[in-house]
Amino acid sequence: MLQNSVNYEVLSPVTFLKRSAQVYPDKEAVIYGDKRCTYAQFQQRVYRLANALLGLGIGKGDKVAFICPNTPPMLEAHHAVPMIGAALVSVNIRLSSNEIAYIINHSDSKAVFVDNEFGSVVAPIAGQLPAVKHFVNICDLDGQKPLKGPEYEELLAAASDRPVELDIQDEREIATINYTSGTTGLPKGVMYHHRGAYLNALGEIIEAHMDPDSIYLWTLPMFHCNGWCFTWAVTAVGGTHVCLRKVVADEIFKAIEKENVSHLCAAPTVLITMAQYPDAKNLKLKRNLEILTAGAPPAPTVIQNVEAMGANVIHVYGLTEVYGPHSVCAWQKDWDALPPHERAVIKSRQGVPYVTTQFMDVVDPVSMQPVPWDAKTIGEIVMRGNNVMLGYYKDKEATDTAFAGGWFHSGDLAVIHPDGYVQIMDRKKDIIISGGENISTVEIESTIYKHPDVLEVAVIPVPDQRWGEVPKAFVVAKPGTRPTADSIIDFCKENLARFKAPKTVEFGELPKTATGKIQKFKLREKEWQGRDRMVN
Repeated sequence: MLQNSVNYEVLSPVTFLKRSAQVYPDKEAVIYGDKRCTYAQFQQRVYRLANALLGLGIGKGDKVAFICPNTPPMLEAHHAVPMIGAALVSVNIRLSSNEIAYIINHSDSKAVFVDNEFGSVVAPIAGQLPAVKHFVNICDLDGQKPLKGPEYEELLAAASDRPVELDIQDEREIATINYTSGTTGLPKGVMYHHRGAYLNALGEIIEAHMDPDSIYLWTLPMFHCNGWCFTWAVTAVGGTHVCLRKVVADEIFKAIEKENVSHLCAAPTVLITMAQYPDAKNLKLKRNLEILTAGAPPAPTVIQNVEAMGANVIHVYGLTEVYGPHSVCAWQKDWDALPPHERAVIKSRQGVPYVTTQFMDVVDPVSMQPVPWDAKTIGEIVMRGNNVMLGYYKDKEATDTAFAGGWFHSGDLAVIHPDGYVQIMDRKKDIIISGGENISTVEIESTIYKHPDVLEVAVIPVPDQRWGEVPKAFVVAKPGTRPTADSIIDFCKENLARFKAPKTVEFGELPKTATGKIQKFKLREKEWQGRDRMVN
């Protein structure tokens, strides 16, 4: 490739900051509590971090791990680390010591930055990380330095703020590595390249309707798909990042009102928390609030409840392997005239590819032939394009499997409606095959969400001597209610084909990931322990 020629320039999300600092130097770039930072100051801090890393001997091709919540250092890392040609490894802050050790060792990280809230998790494994040359303490909560190494602000203060030029020759060099949740074995390192991150950030700007006046609240973890690339998208438009250390309803609503927030992203479980917050009905939105949701197919009832607060929910769909969102339920003007529930049903579809992604289909996973657009024939969602990962770090076999047939295989089963909009029916491993009938757990969950006493629900297949497997529902009741198993089952029989109704219902809390996804695999493990699943 020709670099810096008259008609070619390397695409990298790192370049967005340089433009915004030039165009909006005095505009607020980052808000964190009472702290304010302009774009000029933000750029200066990023340069200091980049120079500090270079001073530590970190450079092109190296890996830098950050274990940090949604605070300014995590945002600064997304610009400074790829800027010097290194790769950022954003680690899930809810992992155990052993899980963190695996990721740091597997990624070959040479430097590890740790927020001091999580120092007690990292300290016991500090001696088990042979590739790590430097630990840096991010003392956000207090002055305690749990690890042997400098403090973040001291490191920046001692570094130069001289400009650092982007150090990559190929836009497909690794910018970040994001580790999957490891629900089916050890976590896999998903490699993002500069080109894909650049284009996906632009896609977020287009689909989320962002502009320089946008104020984005960080409710989505930055460690998850690099915050769906909003770490760069907000910067690209010259918007304002509002950092939020703890994602709880009270803090979310306070920030929305105080900072005049226009955008946020959240998993459906966060939307449920927001809709159930006692003071939600008193929220006075000063401006339109765009909420992007993904992570699991959101129930229409959840969408309807959140939009009743005055927000607009944009449903997007994707996976870690495609930089976060890949498709959006692009809204059609004609749908505005539909009743609220019908609009919510349509909005819960996974929709069509982003402008910047374009390639998505539903195919027979064996023949790779597209399924008909009949809203009935189930196939697997496959994707390709600039925002598909480079592959899994140091795992060629898994990469080859994921890319079989020249497409990335999502593992999600879906149908295509006559209008071309995709709708997920289930994950491959979650589809229930009962007596030869395919039953969608998503369909059952959407029905149960309509029950007036249900707050959250997850449905999985469980073993059955007669049918092979049958649906079981795990339900979290709304506060102050006491629904019975029979009432849930009867409700399903009234609203679904009777054979789709769950045979049993269990009440209690649901296991979740740090991003709010319900961990169905933990429910399955308990129910199928010691038994092979019977799938024909």
